Amino acid sequence: MPIQQTIDREKHQKLYVQLYSLLKGKIEKSEWPVGSQIPTEDELCKIYDVSKSTVKLAVLELVREGYFTRKQGKGTFVRKRAIPEWHTMYKSFKELMLDADLALQTQVLAKTVVMPSDGIDLKLNIPIDRHVIYIKRLRSVNAEPVLLQEAYIPYHVCPTLLDEDVVNESLFDILEKNHAINIMRVNEFIDIEYITDDNCRLLQLAGGSSGLVMEQHFFSKEVQVMYTRTVKKSGTFRFFVEFERNAELNSD
Repeated sequence: MPIQQTIDREKHQKLYVQLYSLLKGKIEKSEWPVGSQIPTEDELCKIYDVSKSTVKLAVLELVREGYFTRKQGKGTFVRKRAIPEWHTMYKSFKELMLDADLALQTQVLAKTVVMPSDGIDLKLNIPIDRHVIYIKRLRSVNAEPVLLQEAYIPYHVCPTLLDEDVVNESLFDILEKNHAINIMRVNEFIDIEYITDDNCRLLQLAGGSSGLVMEQHFFSKEVQVMYTRTVKKSGTFRFFVEFERNAELNSD
């Protein structure tokens, strides 16, 4: 599939989503090496014939995901190289777990259909007028809340998801086993962030606390089918993440 090189105003896709993909492609193709300075916002506006607000949205998302870093008074620079699709290590596609043998209790706080806001359309790579299924769950161990997860699934991907048991089943298993939506790739981003006051209350933390935040983008082939944001209370149990080598790449 050829890589898009320019903004296509005939596409039913927001311009900042297209620009996000174009700029990220510069890193993936090593056109912009790590440490190099990217063009200014004004220059990007001229290059891609878009508004400054479009440029700001696309660049801000790449900064947030760690691909770019901003230096006061100097500009924006490439921070890291994107992981190529042929990378030989793959995470087992299981839902986020804690230490082995811990029994998680799940409370569903929200399970509804919403319109994408706060950049969710960009994270899911969908039009802003496309409905999204929103599920928010609180995970506890021995009655102590430790994880807070928000999941967003484009409504057209799985319209009957609202009827599923999201208390006792993982969203990954529901998509794969109940709806034959095979997850082929997961992009994962981990950072330390301040937690909102509402989420601090749910996690029984003092206002202004920080926590470990994991964002995961789930793909079926090249189509993104789910985005999750998980906040973990600091100083509690450890995350458990398992990696396995692709059998085909490991064979001679």
